[in-house]
Amino acid sequence: MKETVLFILLTGVITIARAEECQALNFGHGSVVCVCNATYCDSVGRIGLPDPGQFLSYVSSKTGSRLVKSQGQFQKNSTGAALRITLNPSQKYQRIKGFGGAMTDAATMNIQSLSSGAQDQLLRQYFSPDGIEYRFVRVPMASCDFSTRLYTYADTPDDYELKNFTLAKEDIHMKIPLLQRAQALSAQPLKLFASAWSAPAWLKTNGALTGKGSLKGKPGGKEYKTWAQYYIRFLEEYQKYNLSFWGLTSGNEPTAGEMTNYSFQALGFTPETQRDWIALDLGPGLHSSSFPQTRLMILDDNRLLLPQWAKVVLSDIQAARYVHGIGFHWYLNNFAPADITLTTTHHLYPDYFLFGTEACAGWNPLDRGVRLGSWDRAEDYAHDIIQDLNNYVTGWTDWNLALNQDGGPNWVKNFVDSTIIVDSSKDIFYKQPTFYSMAHFSKFLWEESQRVGVSFSQHTSLEISGYIRSDASAVLIILNRSDEEVQFEVWDQTLGFLPGSAPPHSILTLLWSRR
Repeated sequence: MKETVLFILLTGVITIARAEECQALNFGHGSVVCVCNATYCDSVGRIGLPDPGQFLSYVSSKTGSRLVKSQGQFQKNSTGAALRITLNPSQKYQRIKGFGGAMTDAATMNIQSLSSGAQDQLLRQYFSPDGIEYRFVRVPMASCDFSTRLYTYADTPDDYELKNFTLAKEDIHMKIPLLQRAQALSAQPLKLFASAWSAPAWLKTNGALTGKGSLKGKPGGKEYKTWAQYYIRFLEEYQKYNLSFWGLTSGNEPTAGEMTNYSFQALGFTPETQRDWIALDLGPGLHSSSFPQTRLMILDDNRLLLPQWAKVVLSDIQAARYVHGIGFHWYLNNFAPADITLTTTHHLYPDYFLFGTEACAGWNPLDRGVRLGSWDRAEDYAHDIIQDLNNYVTGWTDWNLALNQDGGPNWVKNFVDSTIIVDSSKDIFYKQPTFYSMAHFSKFLWEESQRVGVSFSQHTSLEISGYIRSDASAVLIILNRSDEEVQFEVWDQTLGFLPGSAPPHSILTLLWSRR
């Protein structure tokens, strides 16, 4: 491993930080990617707590810094910075569950297109203690648009008993082996959650996996009961491979299946039919199965639909008793301010957690597909995560763990971007700036970290979120989307003043012990 020694002059203290450097490559999209292969990849490594009175700083920036570490000292007296950020640990908010990405068919195809050494390197980047320590993996149940063919696990018509239910080759040869390898690399059990895109065609009103269609009959009827059993059969089959699921969603983007001529796999539900299906079929089915502890998240669609969707489902006591959380996607967020969707929902239903279940860059027709080295997209990620977390969200799941340079494969050519882009012709992969955006959260915000109050001495363009972890350390994540460097100090009543600055277009994570 190539190690560089960085001498960083910070507040009069010379600190030495060793970093395995990013092998930077610029494709002309504002910043750089970091190139990795079977034998080399930059890595943040394991992060210990600094000595009492010291703090660690990790910065990534448009100019090419990637989790560059420095160390500094708290000071007794104010630095005189115009902006003072005060940590208020007595103001307590939600606890964090974690961060992750999705093991789609496309992600597995791209990962498996690499040599075994490069595959291991890629999985280590996400899951190992030297990597960014993802805890969550979303697993599609059967095919979605990021598949190369259309299939479900029960394509034999009228098989209401699901006698012919069987996992696909994509599960057995791709998703399951990679999930097992990811779990082996992770220091803690991974939390898998499953989402289905469509029911088998024979269960649906339109007789197809795509387009506008919902389940035949009505909740409580045989089609709805069979669809609930399909979920349980899925959990049973994965259990045979020693893979257990932390959670399920009630189905990917239920509103998609209500749209005429929808182009890929979907299953339509209204909030009312989702409510009744959960109350009559899915809830009781899970409860009486071998998997009663599996967390059920409703919605799994854009937050634009909140709080209305949650009101319909959760105001029904029969449905609500089976529900644990509310999953949502980040698309169309510009039309759905976080406070009136997320915070409103939290205050209405504080016992149900909010959890981001899908997001990706490059989905918008005006800015489509892969942009290697885009810093704007890194800022979009960090902005959205901070905004979500500051509005009671407990976790955030990225979409495909890896795509190719086209942003696929995707059978409807719905190409998007990913945090890792694979170039199998060279047996390399590129870690995008968005990968580091994720790292600034996933690496530092352990499960059960609690968001706490943060206040400012004056208006600032910085976006900030603060936490106390289970080891009594503090984490502050700061995004500067402006063109100006911003000097600041952090006041922690137990330690004094932390002197800092946020470079233009940067993401900063600060870590210190409060013991």
